[in-house]
Amino acid sequence: MRSTEASLRLGWNRETATLALLSFAMLVVSLDQYIVVVALPDIARDLGYSAQTLQSVISAYAVVSAGFLLFGGRAADLLGRRRILATGLALYAGAALAGGLATGPALLLTARAVQGLGGALVFPTTLAVINTTFAEGRARNRALGIWGGAGAAGLVIGVLLGGLLTQAFGWEAVFLVNVALAGPALLLSFVLIPPDGEREKGRTFDLPGALSVTAGVTLIVFTLVQGPALGWSSPGIVISAVTGLLLLAAFAVNERRSSDPLVPPRLLSNPNLITGVVIAFMFMATFGSVLYFLSIYFQQVLGYDALQTGAGFLIPTAVVVAGSTTAGSLVTRLGLRSTLMAALAIGTLGAALLGVAISPDGSYAELIPGLVALSIGDGVVFTTMFIAAATGVAAREQGIASGIASTGAGLGAAVGLALLVLVATAGLDDLTGEPLCIATAEGISTTLFVVAGGIAAMLLLAVTRCPTPPARRPAAVPRRRC
Repeated sequence: MRSTEASLRLGWNRETATLALLSFAMLVVSLDQYIVVVALPDIARDLGYSAQTLQSVISAYAVVSAGFLLFGGRAADLLGRRRILATGLALYAGAALAGGLATGPALLLTARAVQGLGGALVFPTTLAVINTTFAEGRARNRALGIWGGAGAAGLVIGVLLGGLLTQAFGWEAVFLVNVALAGPALLLSFVLIPPDGEREKGRTFDLPGALSVTAGVTLIVFTLVQGPALGWSSPGIVISAVTGLLLLAAFAVNERRSSDPLVPPRLLSNPNLITGVVIAFMFMATFGSVLYFLSIYFQQVLGYDALQTGAGFLIPTAVVVAGSTTAGSLVTRLGLRSTLMAALAIGTLGAALLGVAISPDGSYAELIPGLVALSIGDGVVFTTMFIAAATGVAAREQGIASGIASTGAGLGAAVGLALLVLVATAGLDDLTGEPLCIATAEGISTTLFVVAGGIAAMLLLAVTRCPTPPARRPAAVPRRRC
């Protein structure tokens, strides 16, 4: 039985050690979303990728990861959270080793896809373990602040570490470093996380639902990621989109008929979870896409090498970590709605400032005010949206709730990047040299203003839809008898 008193303390005890492990595991899988970005030019040169196929190194991970998040959350609830966490870390480490040793595009893409599967098992499982280990309220908020700080920092640290490793050891190092990180986490999971109990009787995996939603989401994400490169009217993209939508429709029908559905209807009536999912989708479509465009701006416009590009993310990394780790305390003090509103307002300002500062002859110093403001919003919102998604969810369903929230984030990343790439690259065809540099800067600047608009829309959502938990009534004082 969980000790509430122990969960309120953050002294060094088993629960704190478990939180450290889960936060580290979250950091590891978050790293991989952007650690490869800076190494892409070297990968293209050594393995023979073309400009049209290079993006698949990123999308192979993103497509599989987003498609299997619901599967991972359900598996954690039914098969055991320690088992699924260990399985995900093992797949992640093994695929990273294969990626670092790859000698051709096919092997590298396969490794990236398997890494995405590993990440899809680890992400919702770490979140579910935290939500079932720490009591809802102050203890969980503080724990999610630390976990969220690790996850949000991983997105930014990935770019920094990718630059350092690529410059020092070559592109292979951005894969092999994950073996060194995920391996110890795998071993510690058997030490710190309690053994899984017996499977709950009467619950089924809902295999038809799991297969249909996994395949459907995977195909939809594939369509969104590859549509700009292959053409929205190309046969492969059209077939993928139609098949994905049909599979999602089949999933909806199956859920109505299933006695133990993958997504219980009561979860969809939880306003906190629904708000968390929508915010997670919009967060990754806006905040989560900025790192990609900043990396392009640093390298293609300002002429930074891999190491300089990585160093350019030092300031955002520090601010994101600070924002994420303090977000839990802010939610406890100010409430969910107020915290989200303040963070989103600051994030909107930051994106707009970056849009103004980005120019063909700009400098890094001009970016700093926007980077700081955007990173504050990034860090705080990342943690807060997962606090919202976990509020009011029973322990037995924390895995699938985490899978729903993380699937929203994965879809948002795919949709956001696909649309924003179209904005940033409009009019770049047939340009070279100085005209290409100028047009690239202008396209990224426009993209940042679009991001600012998207964050402002999130702010409006937080004002109008974000529920506030009911005030706790004071405990009744027993009436004295005369």
